[in-house]
Amino acid sequence: MKKALLDVLFASDKRKKVLLLLQEESKETETLLKSLETTRQALLPQMKILEENHLVFHYEDAYELTPVGKLIVDEMVPLLGTTDVFDSDIDYWGTRKLDFIPPHLFKRIKELKECRVINPSIQDLYALPQELYGTYDLSAENSRRAETFYGVTAFFYPNAAKVFTEMLHGQVEINLIVTQDMVDKIQSNDRADYAEIVKNELFHLFVYPQKIDFISFGFNEHCLLMRLLNSSGNYDYMYVLSSSQSALEWGKELFEYYLKDSVPVPKI
Repeated sequence: MKKALLDVLFASDKRKKVLLLLQEESKETETLLKSLETTRQALLPQMKILEENHLVFHYEDAYELTPVGKLIVDEMVPLLGTTDVFDSDIDYWGTRKLDFIPPHLFKRIKELKECRVINPSIQDLYALPQELYGTYDLSAENSRRAETFYGVTAFFYPNAAKVFTEMLHGQVEINLIVTQDMVDKIQSNDRADYAEIVKNELFHLFVYPQKIDFISFGFNEHCLLMRLLNSSGNYDYMYVLSSSQSALEWGKELFEYYLKDSVPVPKI
């Protein structure tokens, strides 16, 4: 009795990897063995199962996807990309509020590939993550500087004004969307700190008129970082970090989604 097709696809990690390796073109057996770091004795029984289920065919010493196999693998790839993102920490993702992501981008969450869920140490709880904000001391020999920064936030760290000033001195263009509550707090408590920052031609401040149901997200040329609320609406300092190019492009579209309803703030 043959295996159910879903078992053929997912019950064996080796079979799954073979199908993905064959997605673009046929491969010789030796190439598959090297890619999978396995032996013929271990591989050939799995190839036989794929052949018996008409997913691959064998000629000379090479394997290729059948039309049925190609169709199935083309459908597998997006699903595997999505599960890879959630597998980074399913307990984290499964307990977060994700409604702030518009449906068309949520369907493409697989683009956050190679993401990591970071649980900062106690000493880093109140520090701006250097992965995103970097070091903008021009005298620092190994400083990592970006040319642009985009962010949407409902919260400012106590030292945010100092960091923004350093970024501007480093010629970083800052595009920042905040809530009306944030603007009101700045005007009441930190007007002196932010008045000069907002005047800088590299600093672009916008106010989003509706509720922001997350703490923040931001990206530069190097990475994307998201701080999410849990399902109870609380924040536990954990954050998502990704440096893939697809994640940066995904983040740009998310920023533009919030920007379209935001209003420029010309002065504080």
